[in-house]
Amino acid sequence: MTTPSRREANRIAREARIKVAALTTFAQSGYADTSMDAVAAAAGISKPTLYQYFASKEELFTAVMQARRDDMLLAFEQPDPDKMPQQLYEFAWGYADTILQPDLLSLARLIIGEAQRFPEIGRAYQASGPDRVLEGIMRYFDAQQTAGRLTFEDAELAAQDFWGLILSAPRNRALYEPSNPPTKDDCARYIENGLRVFLKAYSTKPEQDIKALTQLL
Repeated sequence: MTTPSRREANRIAREARIKVAALTTFAQSGYADTSMDAVAAAAGISKPTLYQYFASKEELFTAVMQARRDDMLLAFEQPDPDKMPQQLYEFAWGYADTILQPDLLSLARLIIGEAQRFPEIGRAYQASGPDRVLEGIMRYFDAQQTAGRLTFEDAELAAQDFWGLILSAPRNRALYEPSNPPTKDDCARYIENGLRVFLKAYSTKPEQDIKALTQLL
């Protein structure tokens, strides 16, 4: 692997800092009320410098959401038929650790509130975040079906089932009861049960996979 030059390393670090500042600003102010000036101030850079990295607020928002999407899909980058229970388990916890972050929960609440007046904001959030994660899950499932490890007729429905089983209830609680977020034990209870139910329904070797999952736990 080629080591990046000092200049390139500085550019990468600055871009990462911008994305962190942007997420915080979006989460505090919502999409509609966030300005590029505010993001630049939060990142500690000038507005012209910010525009060197992102040409518009829309582009910046998409980049922020895609970064979180990529974090969640790391476990599915290399589908391995022999490690499917482990990869599903790793995805589930990566997903939990990402979507239950306070900033992302705050952003989701604000997007929900803005979507009625500004439907394009809701569409942008859905397209750059949840829809992209769903596509990644579907690609992984398609690969596992080709390898003979999963069986389903509709990849989207299978992905939605998986998604809903592992964390739907804790996330809803976190969204609507910010003062009472789910604990690690709460998440583990839903993730472990959800994975077992999913494997029973969709695995071609459910007993073997559930045994492998139990060993992971």
